[in-house]
Amino acid sequence: MNASVAGPLSGVVVADFGRVLAAPYPVKTGVALVDVLTGLHAAVGVLAALRHRDATGEGQHVEVNLLSSLLSSMVNQAGGYTLAGEVPGVLGNRHPSIAPYEVYRAADGPLVVAVGNDRQFLALCLGLGAEELAADPRFISNADRVAHVDALAEEISARLALRTAAEWFDLLTPLGVPCGPVNDLAGAFDLAERLGLSPRVTPADADPDAPMRLVANPIGLSRTPPRYQRRPPRLGEHTEDLRRWLDS
Repeated sequence: MNASVAGPLSGVVVADFGRVLAAPYPVKTGVALVDVLTGLHAAVGVLAALRHRDATGEGQHVEVNLLSSLLSSMVNQAGGYTLAGEVPGVLGNRHPSIAPYEVYRAADGPLVVAVGNDRQFLALCLGLGAEELAADPRFISNADRVAHVDALAEEISARLALRTAAEWFDLLTPLGVPCGPVNDLAGAFDLAERLGLSPRVTPADADPDAPMRLVANPIGLSRTPPRYQRRPPRLGEHTEDLRRWLDS
């Protein structure tokens, strides 16, 4: 599963994308992604520093900042600017150099399709019952499809409108076409449950009369799997303990 499909499946992409694209100003993501990315970079930096300490005995200062983390996380878009001076415009849900690679409307809602090569495009055409599109001179290669992306979107949209997003997912996935409906959080957690990912956990010390379910750690370790021994503290629960510790 690639990132363009995982994002919508996980609920990151806003379902009401028409309103987002129509907005005359930048629109933020639903969560503070830059804060999360910077924290991950900090953790990687700490691990690198620990490896250096293990090898040399030397410690060092690890520093990260929000802006640098954001710039590095924009990967191909940032690289396109640093290498070629290209400033990307408003693309909405489209990919700048791959097509078809965007969100379309199925009969009941949005469906993301992320075709990354000619083989996948042929499979998409077969699944849509539109084999003629694979032979259309406008769509032979990826470069052709990018050059005629609006015409391609019209052709694909007309066919996707005939079935629901779930029906297309079930039909296209076995053909090797990366696609998926745009979920809300409830749908995303249900999908993770169906895939056996166990996205919700209960701390060992949770009150049996008030069960608490938390988001699971996404990292799987074969020798030292994550443990969930303690629940988050209640408001003010450890205030006095902290004050005694600070005064000691």
